[in-house]
Amino acid sequence: MLEMAVLNIIPGKEAEFEAAFRTASAIISSMPGYVSHQLQHCVENESRYILLVHWQTLEAHTIGFRTSPRYQEWKKLLHHFYSPFPTVEHYELVFEQKARLQPIGADS
Repeated sequence: MLEMAVLNIIPGKEAEFEAAFRTASAIISSMPGYVSHQLQHCVENESRYILLVHWQTLEAHTIGFRTSPRYQEWKKLLHHFYSPFPTVEHYELVFEQKARLQPIGADS
């Protein structure tokens, strides 16, 4: 299960947000059902990020994490940076294909 949120950060607070997110990463990664996460920075809009979190199940996020005391710590660290507050959506994998990597300069 993939959780996806577009995070619009108050302009000028990006570095502070990134520092707080590093701290918050320890919280989310300690949760039961957590698999992995990424925070990516938008190239075109310096105040926008995308958060991708892989969970074993939807409930690991919506019940396990969101109703835990650790979520309150997450909120305290991060929620004051958002403007507006993000919409969080969940996705199931339908199709995936990965490139076959070849050494740079190798002929096909």
